[in-house]
Amino acid sequence: MSILVSGSLVYDHIMNFPDSFKNHIMPDRIHILNVCFGVERLQKSWGGTAGNIALTMKMLGMEPLVVSSVGSDGAEYLKHLEKKNVSTKFIHTDKEQLTASAYITTDADDNQITAFYNGPLCEEHTLSLREIKEPISLALISPTQKQVMMKHMKECAELQIKAVFDPGQQMTAFDEIELKKMISQAHFVIGNDYEIGLLQKRTGWDARELLKNTKVLITTLGERGSVITTAEGEEIEVDPCAPQSFDDPTGAGDAYRAGFFVGFELGYNWKTCGQMGSVAASYAIETFGTQEHDFTLQQFRDRYSKAYGEEIALLHGQSK
Repeated sequence: MSILVSGSLVYDHIMNFPDSFKNHIMPDRIHILNVCFGVERLQKSWGGTAGNIALTMKMLGMEPLVVSSVGSDGAEYLKHLEKKNVSTKFIHTDKEQLTASAYITTDADDNQITAFYNGPLCEEHTLSLREIKEPISLALISPTQKQVMMKHMKECAELQIKAVFDPGQQMTAFDEIELKKMISQAHFVIGNDYEIGLLQKRTGWDARELLKNTKVLITTLGERGSVITTAEGEEIEVDPCAPQSFDDPTGAGDAYRAGFFVGFELGYNWKTCGQMGSVAASYAIETFGTQEHDFTLQQFRDRYSKAYGEEIALLHGQSK
């Protein structure tokens, strides 16, 4: 069985601003905002939620199926994935548009400002899950164009595929009814504490009400770890795994998702899944870019053991 990852494939242009945005923005003059941030570093790299999650899953021994689109300049991205032995079978190439691109500026307080071009990430270019004949045990519906997310969540419900709803930065694209419908179609809902708070505000559902409509709510808390709550009343607090350096937080959330859901597929308990997510995220933080980190299974096991004082087998197909 495979894990399907629906989301974006993006060329990231990542910039670091060595000061704080708040020192250069006057709240009482936002109506005439005109700000230039001088950055100290610019790097073009591979990005997008689907690519980020899939590559970390691959490092952990899984065979993710990426469903997404690239543009006329997407050949180098496809070669990059193929070099990492990630299947590109279900990635569409649109010859009329450029590949989606993100321009991400991170300040000294880890705040981010992002400009995003969707390009070919639209419903007409994205494969229907009904066309995939490989058996799918879990589908991550991660941030991409709104109609694609809605389409794939609906298909998961109809095909009885266990799905993860990860609205992320697309949160504000959905209205209240759409969010409630997608939550109700999902087995898991995941986001950081800000995103989950916004989700509650936009739906009018608190955490208890969310868990009446989905099975598991995962809230990541950055350097404070994560919390997993279930419809059965469980609440599991997960400590973070300290990275060896703090180079770039971009992509840490996607790495967490990869680690968590690989753990779930291998049959580990909630706490172990969360800890696997934290270890994966720690590697992402240590590199500049969302797909530049790398580790072997042994390195992952060693870091996990050092962080949590317990061993983890991480053998594909082994339940725990």
